[in-house]
Amino acid sequence: MAFVDVLKWDTPPNVLAWKYPSDSLTTWTQLIVSESQEAYLLKEGQFVGPFGPGRHRLSTENYPILTSLMTLAVSGGKTPYTAEVWFIQKAFTLDIKWGTSDAMQLEDPRFHIMLPVRAFGRYGIQVTNSALFLSKMVGTLPAYTTKTVSEFFKGMLVREVKNLIARYVVEKQICLLQMSAYISEISDAIEEILVQKLSKYGVSICNFAINSISTDDSDPAVARLRRALAERAEMDILGFNYQQKRSYDVMETAAANEGSGSVQAPMMGAGMGMALGMGFGQNMGAQAAQVTAQAYPQVVQCPSCRTPLAPGARFCGNCGTRLETQAPQQKFCSSCGTANAPGARFCCGCGNGLA
Repeated sequence: MAFVDVLKWDTPPNVLAWKYPSDSLTTWTQLIVSESQEAYLLKEGQFVGPFGPGRHRLSTENYPILTSLMTLAVSGGKTPYTAEVWFIQKAFTLDIKWGTSDAMQLEDPRFHIMLPVRAFGRYGIQVTNSALFLSKMVGTLPAYTTKTVSEFFKGMLVREVKNLIARYVVEKQICLLQMSAYISEISDAIEEILVQKLSKYGVSICNFAINSISTDDSDPAVARLRRALAERAEMDILGFNYQQKRSYDVMETAAANEGSGSVQAPMMGAGMGMALGMGFGQNMGAQAAQVTAQAYPQVVQCPSCRTPLAPGARFCGNCGTRLETQAPQQKFCSSCGTANAPGARFCCGCGNGLA
């Protein structure tokens, strides 16, 4: 069995701890520890160290505790023994990414619908207590990378993120679509919680950040909500409400129905065209009726054959019936379009004065 004379570790990126591949040492072995590193000897479950930056000779004279851990057998002036040597990276390792693997189903406090929410971000990690880290984490692996450690803590991290986001939604009644305004506050709160929980593993977390708290746009509930919000924003810009928009939609459909065969269909189309030109700020139904009444003050029908006649006609153009003896015509309100009895002075629908 060959004995190692010099132990050192050139730290690769994203590796927090590494075990030297040989455990055959002698009291002439030189241990070289670089800046931002620490080293420990592990023998029968006991740690010897830490060995800080510099060169160390692993002799029982320099480290008397080694004597009680080894069965010494002097060979050529050397004292051979076996022990694992672990190197620990003490510098911060940054830019470790995290994310929720599945969406949280949360009820939005403003719109009262269930929405799927996901969160993503990054953080940094540092080994602050090497002996504690090794005692908690050392197993069969020859090295502990940032991926290994982040996977180990992933369940805890994601659970705390979900809990805190849910608390903000429930307790502070924050709309899920407005969570981005609270990302910094939530990130600081989660980092404080994780620092306490990870300290018992000899690890500290730093620069914890949530990059985004978002909803899944492919979800049907999210798609419907965004469409509704877009329509509301459009109505706010144009200056009319949902009831007026529904009235407009109904009238627009009626105006486009050219196959109805009634006299009112073309009149409604003309009224709608003029109403659209007058703006959406007033009630669309009342505007359409008012414009129609102005364009067609009175629709005269022959009392005999019911043929529509032009206003002011004295004889029916279809059957020749004299119109002067027909009953007085109804009065239509110029404000709401309600038909009123002949001689009425005020509208029975809205109270508006009649001419």
